[in-house]
Amino acid sequence: MAASAALKAPTARLEPLKELGAYGATRWILLAGFVLSAVLEVLDTSIINPVLPTMAGNLGCTFQEIGWVSTSYILANVIVLPMTAWLAQRFGLRQYLLVSIGAFIAASALCGIATNLNEMILFRLIQGAAGAPLISMTQAGIAEVFPPHEVTKSQSIWALGITVAPALAPTLGGWITDNYAWPWIFFINIPTGLLAMFLIGRYYKGALGQLGGRVDWLGIGLLAAGLGSIQYVLEEGQQNDWLADAMIFKLTVIGISATVGFVLWQLSARNKAPIVDLRVLKDRGLSGATVVMFVAGFGLYGGLYLFPLFAQTVLGFTASKSGLFMFDPGLVLAFTMMTTGILMQRRVPGRDLAMCGAVVMMTSMWLLGHMTSSSNESDAQFALELSRVGIGLLMLSVIVAGVAGLKPQAMKQGAALLGLARQLGGSFGIAALSTYVTRMTDFHRYDLAARMYSGNSIAADRAHLMTGALYAKGYDMSRATAGAQTILDGQVTRQAYTMAINNAHVLIGVLFALTIPCLMLMKRRAGGGDAAAAH
Repeated sequence: MAASAALKAPTARLEPLKELGAYGATRWILLAGFVLSAVLEVLDTSIINPVLPTMAGNLGCTFQEIGWVSTSYILANVIVLPMTAWLAQRFGLRQYLLVSIGAFIAASALCGIATNLNEMILFRLIQGAAGAPLISMTQAGIAEVFPPHEVTKSQSIWALGITVAPALAPTLGGWITDNYAWPWIFFINIPTGLLAMFLIGRYYKGALGQLGGRVDWLGIGLLAAGLGSIQYVLEEGQQNDWLADAMIFKLTVIGISATVGFVLWQLSARNKAPIVDLRVLKDRGLSGATVVMFVAGFGLYGGLYLFPLFAQTVLGFTASKSGLFMFDPGLVLAFTMMTTGILMQRRVPGRDLAMCGAVVMMTSMWLLGHMTSSSNESDAQFALELSRVGIGLLMLSVIVAGVAGLKPQAMKQGAALLGLARQLGGSFGIAALSTYVTRMTDFHRYDLAARMYSGNSIAADRAHLMTGALYAKGYDMSRATAGAQTILDGQVTRQAYTMAINNAHVLIGVLFALTIPCLMLMKRRAGGGDAAAAH
C-alpha cells in the first residue's frame, strides 16, 4: 500500500515519504525528545524567579546581586542563539543537540551545588549557552523528521510545551522551594535531560556536519559585543538610572555600534561565510513573523512580570497565591494551543488565527488596563485567561506560518531568528515595562497629590473621617491627624501604581495592534496542509 501510494505521489512528495519511511512510528517518540529538550530551556528562564529571595539568603548576597542569576542565563542565551543554525550546520544537528543537552544537564547539576554567587553566575552562563539551540533547533528537527502533512500537528505539540512551560514555571518553582529546597529546581533537569538525550540519540538520524571552511570570527565578535551589551543595558539600566550611569552609557554606545556593524558585515558581499544568514529575512512571511514574535515575547513575558506586581501590591495576594493564580490561565493556554493546532491541521489559515489572536490580546489588555484597586479575583482571572487565549492563537500560528515559505536549508536559520525575536522581546519587555511603570507611577502620584489641596472638600472630608477613626481608637489629635495623612498618602500611591500598571497593559495592547500590518505580510494559506506543503 505504501509503495503504491509512493508511485502515485508527485515528485515533490517523494522526499517526505522517504523521511516517513526512515522514521516510521518512532518519529512520535522522537517528537517527545524534541519537546522535552525545548521545555528544559524555557522552563529555566522563569522557574527561578520566585526562588531568588530564598537563594539570596542562602548564597549570602543582596537582592540586586542575585538578579544576575537570571541575567547571566538570558545573556548567554541571547548571544549564542543567532549562531545556532551555523553551529548545527558545522557540527551536525544531532551532535549539536546531544552536546548541548549534555552541557545543560551538567550545568544544572553544578547550579544545584553552587556555594556562592560567583559560582552560580558562571554555571548559569554555561546553562544559558547550552540551552540556546534547544528551541530553534528542535523546531528545525521536527520539520526534517515529519512529512509535510504532519508538520503542523507535530509543531503544535512542540509549541504547546514552549508556551505553557514559562506560564507554569513560577508556580512550579514556588512549589518546589516550599516543599523541598531551591536546588531541586535545577536537579529536576537531570532526569528530564537524560531522557531527552536518550530519545534523540537513539532515534534521530540527523546529517553529519561540515567541518572545515571559513569561520566568521568578526561576526561572532560583533554579535557577542552587540547583543551582550544591549542585554546588560536592558537588565541593569532601570536600577542604575539608565544613561546617567557611565557604564550603562558606554555599553549602550558599544551595543548599538556593534549591532549595526554586525548587520552590515553579515550582509556584505565580502563576507563569504556569515555566522547569521540575515538574507532569509527577504522572505516577507519570516520578516513579518519575526516582528510579531518580538511583540508576542514582549506581551507574554511582560505580562508575567506585570500581573504578580499588580496582584501582590494592589489586590493583596501573597507571593504563593499570585503564583498559583497563574495556573488556571496556563491550562487555558494549553487548551488554546491544542485547539489552534487542530484548526491549522484542518486548513484554517494560520494568518487568520494570528489575526484573531492579536485582537483577543488587544481586548484582554484593554480589560487589564481598566482594573481598579477594588477589582476582585474573578475580574483579574477572566482578563488573564483571555490573554492566554490570544497568546495561544497568535504564537503557534506565527511559529508555523512564519517558516512555511522557507526552503529546507533555510529552516534552521529562520527558526533561530524567531527564537531570538521571542527572547529579545521578553527581555526588552520586562526592562521597558519596569521603567515605564516606575515613571508613570511618579507621574500619576504627582497629579493625584496636586489635587489634595486644602480647598478640596472631598479630600478634606476623607482626612477628617480618618482622623476621627484614629482618635476614636485612642490616638491623641496630633497623632491621629498625622496618621490620617499617612494613610491618605498611601492610598494615593496605591492608586497611582494601579494607574501605572493599567497604562502598561494598554501599551502592550497597542503594540499588538501594530502587529496587524506585519501579519498581513504572512501568506494567508500558510496553515494546515498548505503550510506543510510549503516546505
